[in-house]
Amino acid sequence: MFGKSEDRDDYQVTPGPVAAMARDLPDGHVIAPHRHRRAQLIYGTSGAITVTTGAGSWVVPPNRAVWVPAGVRHSMRTSGPVTMRTLYVEQDARPWLPAACTVVAVSALLKELIEAATRIPVDHDAEGRDGKVLSLLLDELEPVAVPALHLPMPDDPLVAPICAEIAERPGEAGTLQEWAERSYVSRTTLARRFRQATGYSLGRWRQQALLLAAVRMLAERRPVTEVAAELGYDSPSAFTAMFTRALGVRPSRYFET
Repeated sequence: MFGKSEDRDDYQVTPGPVAAMARDLPDGHVIAPHRHRRAQLIYGTSGAITVTTGAGSWVVPPNRAVWVPAGVRHSMRTSGPVTMRTLYVEQDARPWLPAACTVVAVSALLKELIEAATRIPVDHDAEGRDGKVLSLLLDELEPVAVPALHLPMPDDPLVAPICAEIAERPGEAGTLQEWAERSYVSRTTLARRFRQATGYSLGRWRQQALLLAAVRMLAERRPVTEVAAELGYDSPSAFTAMFTRALGVRPSRYFET
């Protein structure tokens, strides 16, 4: 579409500090774990992208992107067809670029700059218009605090299997007491270990798992009633109330924002 390579390796060493690649990916497309010499901004103008690292998972709709620092091993999975627009950036291109995975709010201006960058040749004139566009893009990459759909994954041997099972089937998860009994520890011990390992209570962590699953299903254009039922809610209104309270918008309108 843009006459540029779709091989990520072609963007790791370029004359300028940033290069952009465009790829259109189908629903359910998986990119196996890998890492880059450069940092990466992962963004899609449609659908949703799940980015997973050793520290957890992030799900981003079209008004959000995930910043992955240079050298961090990560994988990706699409929900719904995704028009992916990726930036590969020298980690020191700007002093404020994050040293950890971070959600970035994509403003209308940043969106247009990213789209423009995908059309700029890697051997562009750094002093001309193309170079100025890319310089402005880097200036706009300063992270902004946004509600992040992030699910931290612990390495605690007691907590990790519980988290893996909840993440796989968040609509079927049991209570803290039930998990404690299955794990042969006290309710108090599990609650303490869970919070130490994840920073969340088990109930709060499960809600994050539910939100990530919900966003992925909504990106696939599944009806709210179907999403609510699959995630174990008694009614679509109960699911809608939880979703709206957490993300500030009704699920039926989430991909319109």
